[in-house]
Amino acid sequence: MPKITICVRKAYGGSQIAMCAKPLGADMYFAWPTAQIAVMGADGAAAIIFRREISKATDPAAKLNEMTELYRKTFNNPYVAAAGGFVDKIIQPKDSRREVAIALEALLDKKEERPWKKHGNIPL
Repeated sequence: MPKITICVRKAYGGSQIAMCAKPLGADMYFAWPTAQIAVMGADGAAAIIFRREISKATDPAAKLNEMTELYRKTFNNPYVAAAGGFVDKIIQPKDSRREVAIALEALLDKKEERPWKKHGNIPL
């Protein structure tokens, strides 16, 4: 069975992997341009990564907002994930149906070799 994933909004850390990401066997992983794919959300990541700059600032709240926006623009987008090989293609929302159809056609003859199961499900 082909496994095709489209990230339409947010995918952070372990939850991104659990939602059929490339490392867990997705054959095709698409993302909309508005998707947020990162290790963690911008608010939490900025507070950790820029902790020193925020603590030294005269207005820590304003500095946190500035650093959060910087993180969001720099890392919290599908383009960074695509550059790392975690996203196959960034697609426009209106093209989603067409891209899934093309992917299904490309994966029509997919065969997956699974290891032999030594033990079956025993009744408990």
